[in-house]
Amino acid sequence: MLAIETDRLTKRFAGRPVVDAVALQVPMGCVYGFLGPNGAGKTTTMRLLLGLLRPDAGSIRLLGHDLAMARRVALAQVGAFVESPSLYDHLTGRANLGLTCRLLRLPDGEVDRVLELVDLCTAASRRVRDYSLGMKQRLALARAMLGSPKLLLLDEPTNGLDPDGILAMRALIRALPGHIGGTVFVSSHLLTEVEHVADHVGVMRKGRLLVQDDIDTLLRGGISIIFTLSGEAEAGSALLRMRGMDATAGDDRSIIVRCEGIVQSDQASMANRLLVEADFAVSSIRPQVRTLEDVYRDAVDRAEAHDGMAA
Repeated sequence: MLAIETDRLTKRFAGRPVVDAVALQVPMGCVYGFLGPNGAGKTTTMRLLLGLLRPDAGSIRLLGHDLAMARRVALAQVGAFVESPSLYDHLTGRANLGLTCRLLRLPDGEVDRVLELVDLCTAASRRVRDYSLGMKQRLALARAMLGSPKLLLLDEPTNGLDPDGILAMRALIRALPGHIGGTVFVSSHLLTEVEHVADHVGVMRKGRLLVQDDIDTLLRGGISIIFTLSGEAEAGSALLRMRGMDATAGDDRSIIVRCEGIVQSDQASMANRLLVEADFAVSSIRPQVRTLEDVYRDAVDRAEAHDGMAA
């Protein structure tokens, strides 16, 4: 069973698809990073998953339950905060959580449990107006965890945080699957944040899901070699491409050679020999491990190439 499964999920505004035939497959027990630039359709997708918007087409299953057919059952084990968390600034942190507990008819002990999980026990008696932004984000997360949901949906949880707040939120998100015994679905437009916390990734752009997989698979086989030259990197990369290599100029002084499927040392030796024989002055050679930025760039390049062919 998947934590989240959508089939051709679509939402249009003014006739324009904002979420376009999205097929999410989110495994149980993972942190799933939902990555994409602002305006990619991430928040709209999350609102659809929470039943806050009605899709124009497609289906949604949460923890094995169809959202359209069994809305209450599907959402019973789901916690979330989407966009800026709404809190009562004039109340204490504990009182904010107590109100939600009473609305959900949960025991008072739930408040202490979630306060401990987000490390806010000592600040629980302070008014929320005196909290830092990071503390407010953690309080909103604590509220989402009331009732021990098996699926958490978090929309841009590190937005606006200072470095200390970002580090604290990263550590908390990484630990959440163990704390809740379930799945965390985190949206972000920040590549580095997703790479730090997620073990599965989906990339959204212009309403479409371009790629999704576990992060180890996405980053596998992605070693590149950086050649530093005295200049004329474009000419050097053109030479290597003529010899069948995947080479691009990073700038006027560097060439990036991707080694997917080819032994790195052999590729480096061959490229270096070709450059030196053509009188290019190579001053350094260093490996570069594939990153989530590379995954994103490749996914965007493929999508744009496909769109160009279809035009």
